[in-house]
This record gives sequence, structure tokens and C-alpha cells, in this order.
Amino acid sequence: MGSMSPVHWLILAVVLLVVFGGGGKISGLMGDFAKGIKSFKKNMADDESMTSTDATQAPGHISPPNQNPGYSQTTSSETHRNQV
Repeated sequence: MGSMSPVHWLILAVVLLVVFGGGGKISGLMGDFAKGIKSFKKNMADDESMTSTDATQAPGHISPPNQNPGYSQTTSSETHRNQV
């Protein structure tokens, strides 16, 4: 217990660098982190408002594509019955 291990010296060096050398850098980093969180929350709220306007369709429903006026959706068995 009399001497410190290399891990203890490393932790002490990191603490000293933070206390004496990185004061402004840490506050700037935390400010950027807070701005990122605020931006994330804002974008999540925007996404929720967009999905609530599209709530007219049932979930999982895919609307069919636009079709030509003379187009009829018949199966091959229906076509075969009509031809016979």
C-alpha cells in the first residue's frame, strides 16, 4: 500500500488534466451535448406531428397505385371461366 500502481498514476494524471487544462473545453463539450439533445427532442416531436396527420389510413395499409380507366382486376380463373 505504500506505493501507487501505474493505474493510480494514470487516473491522477487524467484528473489533473481535467482540472487544470480542460475547464473551458469540458463546458463547451457539455454545451454541445445539450444542444444535440435539444435538437433530437425537437426532431422527435416533428416526426410525431407528421405521423399524426397521416393517421387517416389503417396502420400497415398500402394504397393501390393509380390505375388506367379501362383496367379491370380479374384473376386468371375468372378470365378462364368467362372465355369458356
